[in-house]
Amino acid sequence: MSENSDTTAKYLHFPKPETLHRLAISENGFVFDPATGNHFTLNETGVCILRLFISGKTLQEIFSILQESYDVETQEMERDLLEFSSMINEFLGA
Repeated sequence: MSENSDTTAKYLHFPKPETLHRLAISENGFVFDPATGNHFTLNETGVCILRLFISGKTLQEIFSILQESYDVETQEMERDLLEFSSMINEFLGA
């Protein structure tokens, strides 16, 4: 993680694990929240990130996994994770 990682970690907030565990996620990226009826579709990377958070991985572990799996600059990955967490929070009303 870069020097900005402390800032990224400070602003990266995912909903509580029990909230994430209620989500139904299909193999093609369709995500459904049975508690609210809300739904959306994620790409392959989004599904991977969401499943990593649901499984209880730390931010550092997720960064390591993503860096091994994808050819992406650290700053871009941090920015994308912040945007992704914001989207998930908005979707779940967290």
